[in-house]
Amino acid sequence: MKTNKSYAKRVKVTTAGKALVRKPGLNHYNALESRNAQLKRKGRIGLNMSAKTAARFLSNIG
Repeated sequence: MKTNKSYAKRVKVTTAGKALVRKPGLNHYNALESRNAQLKRKGRIGLNMSAKTAARFLSNIG
């Protein structure tokens, strides 16, 4: 199965095996937002999936 590269660029797998995902909506139209609002959205969120699903979809990401 091929890895979806557009999604793989937004996923980071930690050394512990957890998948962290970049929040959507950060690429465009951010100039009118306050700096505080921009920085709040900068962090990553955890991706909840079972070990079986992670092995299937995230096997080539690393």
